Parts: sequence; structure tokens; C-alpha cells
Amino acid sequence: MSHLTTPSPMRFIRQDIQSMHAYAIQNAAGMVKLDAMENPFSLSPELQKQLGERLGAVAINRYPGARVDDLKRALCAHVDLPSGHALMLGNGSDELISLLAMACDTPGASILAPLPGFVMYAMGAQLQGLVFHGVPLTADFELDETAMVEALRQHQPAITYLAYPNNPTANLWDAAVIRRLIAEAARFGGLVVMDEAYQPFSSRSWLTEMRSQPEANANVLLMRTLSKLGLAGVRLGYLLGPKALVDEVDKLRPPYNVSVLNAECALFALEHAEVFAAQARQICQQRDVLIHALASMPGVTPFPSDANMVLARVTDAQRCFDGLKARGLLVKNVSKMHPLLGQCLRLTVGTPTENAMLIRALPDCL
Repeated sequence: MSHLTTPSPMRFIRQDIQSMHAYAIQNAAGMVKLDAMENPFSLSPELQKQLGERLGAVAINRYPGARVDDLKRALCAHVDLPSGHALMLGNGSDELISLLAMACDTPGASILAPLPGFVMYAMGAQLQGLVFHGVPLTADFELDETAMVEALRQHQPAITYLAYPNNPTANLWDAAVIRRLIAEAARFGGLVVMDEAYQPFSSRSWLTEMRSQPEANANVLLMRTLSKLGLAGVRLGYLLGPKALVDEVDKLRPPYNVSVLNAECALFALEHAEVFAAQARQICQQRDVLIHALASMPGVTPFPSDANMVLARVTDAQRCFDGLKARGLLVKNVSKMHPLLGQCLRLTVGTPTENAMLIRALPDCL
């Protein structure tokens, strides 16, 4: 009888994967959910009925086909896609980030982004085996141009991510600095991906630059999601840029990455774009109310926001987080994500009622 030990089936799972932590999602059951930058408004009963009828008629026994092409055309019209540019769909921005890393996975390639920033940039690089370089922002969360230029010249990254506005700091960076960083990356053929996940709430879009200055943005791709618009549960993102670049990345896309149900939901939303635009305007108004209230509270420092979230520094982030959670309000404690975020909470802008609850509860939790 053999006494040899059977090898563990874990032996072929990469060690770096075994050592990493999965993306954590907070349990929000029974809570006022202000932790994930979701649109807090639901569809009206009439629109819910119309959408239900649309989805009930979808041929779910067939693979996605022409309806997904209809969605691409609708998005191209929605963004007024510039001439010479193309658009591709992703299962949320997360899939697009993975596909971009896969497309650029050449020997010695790396990915660069300012920190603190969206965690999936670094994770996408790691999972594909690329090196990730993070460049700290300044103390007031602006781009450190000198450090960024130095990092670009030293590492020559295949991809540089610039979130516009940034997550979790919610601010828009200086456009003149971004132009110079794009030009710096162009010198060695590096791609710059402008991530506009929070575009519905932003005062500016880099698409304006891409449309007016196509040559200066020939190495720029722009990424958006419909999640923050109000379709977080649908999981649909899109990438646009010069056709030659987008066509190469699109080769890596799984053929049926967007379901017919997701596509139909997105088409329905685009047909009722004015409803979601009105919701975005109300969220921006509530953002101003929230920032004004936070600024009046002793020990609280809110930062400027062009997104549907507000970053605020408090005296004790963990105590404040726990106090709000005990009162049924779930926010995001980002104080340990990066040294620059010390004692910071990220607060999603909710409905007027939810924001009023947050404003009432905060002083008791400080």
C-alpha cells in the first residue's frame, strides 16, 4: 500500500493569488447604503412596468446578437462619438481594465496610476502579471506633476490611468497637467486611459479634448460605465478612442460578454436619458447640501467633489464609521487605504431623506 502524500490541488494556483485578498463588499442588509457610489433613485412604477415588459420579450434562449449592436450604435449617438473613433462594450469597467492589461502584457510592461485611486488598476495589473507603479498625489489630492513625469520617464508604462474625477478623492485634476502627462506618455508610445466612471456628475469631460484636439489625444482611450448613471446592477461599461486602438483591445473581448438582458436595460435607459439626467442633477444639488453641512461641523473637513461622493476627514474615522453603522448608515472607511487618506470617510450622496439622516447622525458619531 502506498504511503505517498497526494499533491494538493492548490499547487497549480498561483502563489500571489493565494496570498492576495478578494475585493471586499460590505454587508448592507437593512442599512441605508451610502458606501458604493450608487444612484439612490429607483425607476418610477410606470417605467418599471415598461422595462419588465421589454425584458419579458427578450429571447433569452439565444446568444446575444443584433441587439448588442443596437446598443453600441445608441451609445455612439449618446456620446456623439468623434470621427475616426470606435466604441467597445465591457461587462462593467472592471472587465475593460482586465482586457487592457491583457492587451498590453508584453515583456517588461507595466501600468501606472496616481494613488490613492481605484484599486482595480493595480489588481488588473497583478492578475495579468504586469508590474504596477503607484505615484502619490499631493497632500491636497492634486496630481504631483514632477513625480508623475519622473515615473513616466523611468518606467515607460504601457498604460497610465487617470480617473476624471478620481475615486475616492472625488476631485477633477488640472487639465493643463493632464495634457502634459499625455504628451509625455506619447513620447514612448504609452497609452493613457481616462476613467470617467463619474461623468454624469462631473463639470467636465475629457471627451471634449479628444474631439477638439484629436492629434494630441491619439494615445488616449476613454472609459465610462453606466453603473453610476443608475444601472449598477446591469454591469455595463464602454471604452472609446481612436479606432485602431479600440479594435485591437476588442479582439480580446469574449464574444458574448454583454447579456441580452443587460443590453435591453441599457437601451431602455438611453431611451429615457432625461430621467437619469434629472436624477444626476438632483444628486449634484444634494452633494452641495451635504458638503455645506459637513463644512459647518467642528472636526469635519469635506473636500471638493465632482462625483456622487464626498470625501471627508474626521477626527476618528473608525469611531465615526462604527457610530454611523450602529445607526443604520453604511459609509466607506477609506482611512487605511493610503496614508494620504488618514481619518477619511467616503460618503455616497443619497436621496434627500438619506442625506438628512446622515447629517443628523454625524455630530453624535464624531
